[in-house]
Amino acid sequence: MTTLQPKLILLFSGKRKSGKDYVTDLIQKRLGPDLCRTLTLSGPLKERYAHERGLDYEQLLGAGPYKEEYRADMIRWGESRRQQDPGVFCRLAVSAVTRPVWVVSDCRRMSDLQWFWTEYPQQCVSVRVEASERTRALRGWRFTAGVDDAESECGLDQGVDFDWILTNNGDANLLDQQLEGLLSLIKAKTQDSRDGIHQRGE
Repeated sequence: MTTLQPKLILLFSGKRKSGKDYVTDLIQKRLGPDLCRTLTLSGPLKERYAHERGLDYEQLLGAGPYKEEYRADMIRWGESRRQQDPGVFCRLAVSAVTRPVWVVSDCRRMSDLQWFWTEYPQQCVSVRVEASERTRALRGWRFTAGVDDAESECGLDQGVDFDWILTNNGDANLLDQQLEGLLSLIKAKTQDSRDGIHQRGE
């Protein structure tokens, strides 16, 4: 199946426990599966890593101790693959996607953003999810050497002028207000696609 050109690509980034998945899940639910598809760059990475190492791919997808046991090695492995081909996991993630809106939930490096900016220069919107260290700690975050000081966590801390910044410190009303502006942009960019979906549903 050939990948169709998207109308809009939301490139999300943020620190561990900032709530990227929570925010992108909210967007996915509000837009619906006919309009929006959430993609992860870590999914194809974990699948390849699990295959090469003989590990349990499903457990690597979870948030439990199994993934944490292999996280540092997986980061090193992923970096070595990106050095050979910076866009390898991006291409795998977008293969055969047919929805007009793509939500990429886990951009971590400048090379991730650059690949999308190069391949889809008119469609990309970069979004940063931010949360304080105190909030992240309440969600279970603890600093881990080799993880929190690696490029996978720090690669986008500087040098990016994000199009949108969402503060996610647990204030649901504030987050909802911030999301409304982003959702308005999405609706404006995809109006013809939304009309087509409504017509097919009639």
